[in-house]
Amino acid sequence: MPSYSLEHLRTLVAVLDEGTFDAAAARLHVTASAVSQRIKAMEEATGQVLVQRTNPARATAAGVGVARYARQVDLLGEDLRRELGEDGREKATYSIAVAVNADSLATWFLPALATAHERFGAIFDVHRDDEEYTVALLRSGTVMAAVTATEQAVQGCTSSLLGVMRYRAVAAPTFLSRWSPRADLSDLDRMPVVDFDRKDELQRGFVRTVLGREPSGPRHLIPTSDDFARSILLGLGWGLLPEQQAGAHLNAGSLVELAPQHPIDVRLYWQRWNLASPQLDGLTRVVREAATATLRQA
Repeated sequence: MPSYSLEHLRTLVAVLDEGTFDAAAARLHVTASAVSQRIKAMEEATGQVLVQRTNPARATAAGVGVARYARQVDLLGEDLRRELGEDGREKATYSIAVAVNADSLATWFLPALATAHERFGAIFDVHRDDEEYTVALLRSGTVMAAVTATEQAVQGCTSSLLGVMRYRAVAAPTFLSRWSPRADLSDLDRMPVVDFDRKDELQRGFVRTVLGREPSGPRHLIPTSDDFARSILLGLGWGLLPEQQAGAHLNAGSLVELAPQHPIDVRLYWQRWNLASPQLDGLTRVVREAATATLRQA
């Protein structure tokens, strides 16, 4: 295995995080030429190209492995620095990169991060993606841990069940009076629907499960969790909301549940690097506590 200096490893991570050699240079307080020379030296030592010179810069297959190693070395170095008492909370600058789906971030995950920050001064770099895709960020080495719907552990990681996020199909009363005055569920596939983004298959899968056919209605794309819920409340369309978001509105009558007998349950898992790290171990404990208190337990 090639031997890399800490300076070179941190340069590779900076290029992949920032997306360009110039931005990496600004982060590291060196010239872009120095960044280029360091990456070139790493590639010569490895015998393979590590970085695709695209905009933004991306890791090659070989670069993914080296970047994951670089982040692990950096994490272990931060753990040691803390253990030796070289860090006060007010000086904490190291970021733990995590991936999480938008609904978890909007309901139970953000308070968990706040607890971790309070307990051991953790700083976070949060990547948001659909729960079916967060595992890809873990596989690429971009993040150290992820909330994901994928049970099978990524190589070099561990996987544990957090719990079940239950979704309810809901719509505003004014929307139903306009699109389905008889409150007939068979109208569901032709009514306007709200999706989070083009990767969101939750609503489409619900229609297939309940009606056995593909939806044909118009599709709104609302790519933030809070605005997704607001768009349903405002009558733009129907959609699936986590119980934590829908409950109060259902009780108040500002939302109507379309199919009470057909909730959608999504099992969520916590995958993290299989690496002994006080920071990752502490974050894992906090995330599990929050999940146990908030999610349905399978």
